[in-house]
Amino acid sequence: MPIAIKARAEHFKGLIVPKANEHEAAVVDTLEVYGMENISQVINFLNGSYDAEPCIIDTRKEFYENQYDFDLDFADVRGQENVKRALEIAAAGGHNIIMIGPPGSGKSMMAKRLPSILPPLSLSESLETTQIHSIAGKLKRNSGLINQRPFRSPHHTISEVALVGGGANPMPGEITLAHNGVLFCDELPEFNKHTLEVLRQPLEDRQITISRAKYTVSYPCSFMFVASMNPCPCGYYGDPTHNCVCSPGQIHRYLSKISGPLLDRIDIQCEISPLPFADISQASPGESSRNIRERVITARALQTKRFEEYKNVHCNAQMSERMIHHFAEPDSDSIALLRNAMERLKLSARAYNRILKVARTIADLVGSPTVLSEHIAEAISYRNLDRGDWAERGIPC
Repeated sequence: MPIAIKARAEHFKGLIVPKANEHEAAVVDTLEVYGMENISQVINFLNGSYDAEPCIIDTRKEFYENQYDFDLDFADVRGQENVKRALEIAAAGGHNIIMIGPPGSGKSMMAKRLPSILPPLSLSESLETTQIHSIAGKLKRNSGLINQRPFRSPHHTISEVALVGGGANPMPGEITLAHNGVLFCDELPEFNKHTLEVLRQPLEDRQITISRAKYTVSYPCSFMFVASMNPCPCGYYGDPTHNCVCSPGQIHRYLSKISGPLLDRIDIQCEISPLPFADISQASPGESSRNIRERVITARALQTKRFEEYKNVHCNAQMSERMIHHFAEPDSDSIALLRNAMERLKLSARAYNRILKVARTIADLVGSPTVLSEHIAEAISYRNLDRGDWAERGIPC
C-alpha cells in the first residue's frame, strides 16, 4: 500500500505487483493495479501479448463492511459493573488505564473487549493503520483496509526493540502496530523494567524516534495504553478468599518495578475483586458493547468539536495543562472536595490533573457542559495507586 500511494502521488498510471498483493495495493483509487503470477506474465504484458485487467476495489464498501463485527462483547461479562464503567470512561476520553486484581478476576477478559466499545476508525485512520501493518508484513493474503482498531498484546518477555521498533533493518514495533488502537500489557510488573521505561516518551509524544548509527526513523504510536497487574507476586494480597504468602519485601520489590513516571501517564487506576460463584451464576447478562459504544461515540463527538481549533488534540486525555484549566476548571465545591480527598487519601500531586481530565470525560458522557462535584468524586475513585496504603506497599510516588 505505501508503494501504491507513492506511485499515485508521483502520477504513475499503474502498478504491477505480485498477485497476492494486488488486493492491498488496489485499495488506492485512481491507480491501475495489475497482479502478476510470474515474471513471464510481466514481460508479455509489457510487450502487449498478454491482456490483464486491473484489480478494482470499492474502497468505501470494503471499509464499512464488518466494521462492527466483533468476536467479543461486553454482554458476555457478568458483574464487575465498576470495572466496565471505568473502561467506558477510558474509551470515551482516550485515557490510559491499569487494572489491579487477583488472578481470575477478569482483567484480561475485559481488556480484550475494549476495542468493541471504541469509536470506529475514520477512513484516514484506516489508511494510516493499514500502511503501518503493510510495512511490517502483518497484512493477511488478499486483505484490504483495516477497518477495526488494532489490539496488540505483547508477552512480558518482549525485547525493547520488538516493543518500540528498530533493528538492523528498521521495522515498526508493537507500539506502532497499536497506533490508533490499544496496547495491552498483561501482568505489567513481569515486563523487564528497562523495557517498560522506554514507553514513557511514546506515551507522552505519541511518536517514537529511533536513532542508530546508520539511520534515524520516526514511527507514529498514538494508542490507548491498557495494563493489568496482580497486587503482589502470588496475586492474593487483600483477597478475602485466599491467603497471601508474600512477605512485605517481596510485595515492595514486585510493585516497585513500575516507576512513578510511568504511572504518571496512566489516568485511571481500577481495583478488581473476584466475583463469588453465586454472584456469577445469578448475575444477568451485561450491557452490550453496542450500547456502550453509542455513548462513547457521543462523548467523543463533543470532544472533537471542543478541540477543533487545536492541532493534534482529539480527546480529553491529550489535553495540556492550560487546556485543563480552560475546559475542566472545577467550581468552589469541587475544589474543596479535591482538597479533602488529596489530604485524606494521601493523593500525590500528579493525581490532580489526571482527576480533572477524567472528570471532564465523565461530564461528557452525561452531556454536562461543566465539571461538577459528582464528576470529580467519581474521578477521585479511579486513583487507587495514589493512595497512601499503596505507597506503603511499594508503588513509587
